[in-house]
Parts: sequence; structure tokens; C-alpha cells
Amino acid sequence: MKLDILAFGAHPDDVELSCAGTLLVEKKNGKKVGVVDLTQGELGTRGSAEIRSKEAAAAAAILQLDVRENLELPDGFFKNDEAHQRRIIQAIRKYQPEIVLCNAPEDRHPDHGRSAQLMEDAVFLAGLRKIETTQDGQIQDVWRPSYVFNYIQDRYLHPNFLIDISDVMEQKLASIRAYSTQFDSPNLNEPQTYISTPDFLESIIYRAKMYGKMIGVKYAEGYISRKMIGFNNFDALIKQNT
Repeated sequence: MKLDILAFGAHPDDVELSCAGTLLVEKKNGKKVGVVDLTQGELGTRGSAEIRSKEAAAAAAILQLDVRENLELPDGFFKNDEAHQRRIIQAIRKYQPEIVLCNAPEDRHPDHGRSAQLMEDAVFLAGLRKIETTQDGQIQDVWRPSYVFNYIQDRYLHPNFLIDISDVMEQKLASIRAYSTQFDSPNLNEPQTYISTPDFLESIIYRAKMYGKMIGVKYAEGYISRKMIGFNNFDALIKQNT
């Protein structure tokens, strides 16, 4: 299946927390969207790999994803090396996305920044014909996405552009809450963590409000681009009061 947009996350729930609104907006626009989780999040304090897999499936249904898969790389220990780059290259060539969304270039969790660099390198290598990868015994066609955008996670990073997600904010929050072991579940017999308190989920809402205020809408998600972005015309711009 060829996708228009493919979002990669180091852990199940990275995408929901950071760019789920954008995927929902583009799905409403008729685009094909998917998610590839690099790890099962098996080192997380709460829940387990099996439980998080079920939660990811529930979130995928809420987001109406066309595809979601998990590469089962080692949580906390995946590397930006040839073996792991080839796994990413295979996924890129399999789905041939025009746009890739990926982890923040730096963040509180070391997996996030490492994932961002892994993705940047793998996206470039996926376009090289002399790197061969296979799927179901067949050599894959080369493919390099037109754009790679980093979503913003726990640390504040100044965005290069913002996407209005006002109409889908409630669905985004529902997809986050699908990870019931991870977020705002005080009755679970699990240790409290940085992300499990109500304050953390409130911070996600406040961040979206702050970004929304920057462009004159209620909620928005921010992205970093290492490539200059152009427009065909000014109609693509959100109209704001001056």
C-alpha cells in the first residue's frame, strides 16, 4: 500500500502525543496515512509490550490509520547503524510515503533524538539504488520521500511551521487515552511516572493551545523542517486578523 504520509515513532504513543492531530486532518483530506513504531516500548515502567500492542491497535482505530506496524527494535538500545537503517529503509520502500514524520531531534528521552538521526540517514539511503532490500523475497524499488518533518515532543523546540488541528483535538486526546496504562490512570496498581499524572496530559493540551494561538486558531501541532518549504500560492496560508 502506497501512503501519502508515514509517521515513525520510537515508542508506541510517540505519534499520538505529537502528530496525531495532523494525521487526522490529512485523513479527512482523503490522504492515506500510516504509523510505524520502532519499538514495543518494553522498557516502560507501566504496562508491558503485549498490553501496549493492544493499546496501539485501539489508538490506530481512533486515528483511522490505513496501516500500523511495529519493527520490534530493542527499546532503549536501537542504534543508528546499518542493520537498523536497513529496517527503516525496508519500511520506507514498502509504503513509499511522500512525507515522513519522525521524532524530535532532541528531547528528554534519548531514544527520540537517536530515532530522529536514524530516520534522517535512512530516508536518504532509501533513495540509493545500490542499496538492495527485499520484501517477500522480491527486491524493493528505491524510494526517497519528498519531505521529512520532525514533530515536537516533551521539550519546547521552536517550530518552523504549524498545522491547525482544532477540529480533531478531541480525537487526538482519545487516541492518547487509548494507552490506558500510560496516561492519567490513578487506579492502576502501577508506579507513578512522569507521564502518568493528569498534569502531563494537561501539558499536551496547553502546548497545542500555545501553538494554536501563534497562528490564530484554537489548537495546533508544530514541526521542524531541515529543508526550506515553498508554496505554490498564498491560498495555502491560514487567514489571520492583523
